[in-house]
Formats: sequence, structure tokens, C-alpha cells
Amino acid sequence: MTEAPATRVGDQDAPREEKAAHLVVSLESVREAARGLEGVAVRTPLIHAPGLARLVGEPVALKGEHLQPVGAFKIRGAYTAISRLSAADRVRGVITYSSGNHGQAVAYAAARLGTRAVVVMPDHAPAIKVEGVKRHGGEVRMGGPTSATRREKAETTAQAEGLTIIPPFDDFNVIAGQATCSLEILEQAPDVATLIVPVGGGGLLAGACIVVAALRPDIQVIGVEPTGAAKLAAAMAAGSPVPLDRTESIADGLLPLAIGSLTFPIIRPVVGDTVQVNDAQITEAVRVLSRECGIRAEPSGAATAAALLAGAVRPSGPTVAIVSGGNVDPTLFQRLVDA
Repeated sequence: MTEAPATRVGDQDAPREEKAAHLVVSLESVREAARGLEGVAVRTPLIHAPGLARLVGEPVALKGEHLQPVGAFKIRGAYTAISRLSAADRVRGVITYSSGNHGQAVAYAAARLGTRAVVVMPDHAPAIKVEGVKRHGGEVRMGGPTSATRREKAETTAQAEGLTIIPPFDDFNVIAGQATCSLEILEQAPDVATLIVPVGGGGLLAGACIVVAALRPDIQVIGVEPTGAAKLAAAMAAGSPVPLDRTESIADGLLPLAIGSLTFPIIRPVVGDTVQVNDAQITEAVRVLSRECGIRAEPSGAATAAALLAGAVRPSGPTVAIVSGGNVDPTLFQRLVDA
């Protein structure tokens, strides 16, 4: 199976793409991805959080995606997408653009599948994420300050070197892989009533929406994004993805300038609410997760807990919040915990 081409923001016909999304990213495609990830990704645990439960008045569990081999959920989508490429495409190699976690996942997956990986990263990427890409055999190239400049460099390099782009979120196979996280959640917590998901480009959230729509449409799905990167809120208000002029937050994994043009049509009919959290609230969540749950979360991974702690989310019934990653610089982590 070859990867479906990504569609650029601004080129979408929402009804057409929504229909295409549901045809291409079927529940069976997600289940196929789950089978393909056996022995590669971890079936991460639900970690019960009584401290959070006391605050919100409902049972709360945290999906520990920080325990994946690359320290984040991104391995699910990266491996699925690369494994579905043709043999000829895998021989030529792959390239991606990433703030860090997707790049590490692509490098790891490419090494497992015996192909070359090039990762275009921000000039200011955390050292721990750059080192992670290199440790897994990826070639790092710097691509400027924004997701747009990194994407442009990746596209130019892909054309020059014959590489296949593995987008960080706007790709049907990546979405199918990310959806396996929520498939596990429904198996682990069949009574879940509220699912809280961090939002970068929307791959993880779109995956959750596919699974929920197919299996448990009664679940309340809530997206959480930084106040300085509220691209989903902007898209919801406008009815289509709206590129922001800039994004800024301590949550470096949630900073795309726009929600995906493929992810948004999947998200829009399912998500009940989108909320924003500021850096102070994210910092507090990093501290609480460390102190009360023993979880070393990166700021992006702590966004969902931040929404609960800040009262931005009013869950209905048993709640699961996804801790999306734990790749945080040790010095930064200590500073956040001590703040």
C-alpha cells in the first residue's frame, strides 16, 4: 500500500476531503496498522491519576505514550506510513520535517525497515531531540524557524534526492497509525466517557476521532492546544484551516502554523470542544505529573493534564488524557519541576 498524498492547506474542498478521509482511513486500516505495529510500538499502559481525579471529580487515567521506544506516540504513524511504502520507495529513502518527536520516530522506523531517513528540524530544536534522531540513524538538516520553512526544505530535498516525504500529520497512513493509540484506549477503558487529546497538526486527534466515530460516538472528545498556537480553534471558527502568523509556546511539539487539511475534516464533525492552556499551566502540569504520577512528561505531553488542572475541561464520566511524549531536555525538566 502506498501513502496517500497530502493536500496543502487552502486547496481543500471540505465535503470531498471528509468523504475521502473516511474512505481511506477506515477502522480496518487502523486495525491493520495495529497488527503491523506489534513488536515495534508499545501497547502503553493507562496510568491512574488519583490526584487529578480528586480535582475534577471523575476517574482519570493517563495514556502513557512517553513510554514508547522513541519517547512519544509518533512511532505509530511513522512506522505505519513507511511500512506501507513500495519496496522501490523504501530503497530510495524517506524524508520528513519535524520539531523533534516525529523525526525521531521516522529515523527509528526507517532503521527498523532498512531504509535511509533524512529529518529537517528547527534551528532551535532541543538537543535531546536532535541527538535522538542521530542515535536512531537519521540524517539531520536544519530548516529554519517554522513548520512552513521546514516543509519547504523537505520538499526541495525530496525532489533533488528522490526521497519520499513522510509528513508529520497530514497523511492518511500516518493518521491510521496514530489512531491505534485510541483503539488501545477503548480496549483498556471500555467505559471511558471523555477523551482528551493534545493538538499539534491534528494527527493524533484525527486518529482518535476515527476510532470514536466508528466504535463509541457517545464519547466526548476534547482537543487541547497552547494559547500561543490555537490553530484548531481558528479552523473551527473559520470552517477550514487558517494559517496563523506565528506560534509560540513552551510546548514545542504543538506549534504548526495550521491544522492539517486532511486532519481537520476528520476532526471537525467529532470533536466536542477545543480548549487552550498557557505556559504557566503547562509548567504546573509537568510538575504535578512528576510529583504525583512519576511521569517525566515533556511540555507538549503535559498539555492534556494542564487542561484538567486548570479547569479548562469539564469531563463527563471516566476520563482518559493522552500524555503524548516525554522527550524533554533534563535541564529544562528540572527547571520546570523546580519552578
